Amino acid sequence: MLNEERVILMTRMASYEMSGEGKQNVKIGNFFRSDYIALQLLKSFASVTIAFGVVFALFIFYDFELFMQNLYEMDMAAFVKKVLLYYAISAGVYLLATYTAFTYRYARAKKSLKSYYHNLKKLNSLYSEQQ
Repeated sequence: MLNEERVILMTRMASYEMSGEGKQNVKIGNFFRSDYIALQLLKSFASVTIAFGVVFALFIFYDFELFMQNLYEMDMAAFVKKVLLYYAISAGVYLLATYTAFTYRYARAKKSLKSYYHNLKKLNSLYSEQQ
């Protein structure tokens, strides 16, 4: 005989497992919090470095002739400091946003997985009661 409560619980759990959110949460749940956030920060650092390099190259190549004319007249140390300051600010803001977003995402995934594991325990107890 079918137990209606078990069928409902199993259907709910199967739909969670098959949904995109469920698969993503299981992947996130396999990491420790610090490892997950560190991995995301590392990826973001690489992304912001590449993006800054592309934007800087576009800035230089936009008016390359003027840049080349002023190259020997400008204070190169001040120019490099200014570029590095812009890079540090860009990277800092981007990494802070990444840290905030992925800390929230990890907490939400863990909360969702906690509910899923609670349902697994409940399903197990329903099977134990039947036998």
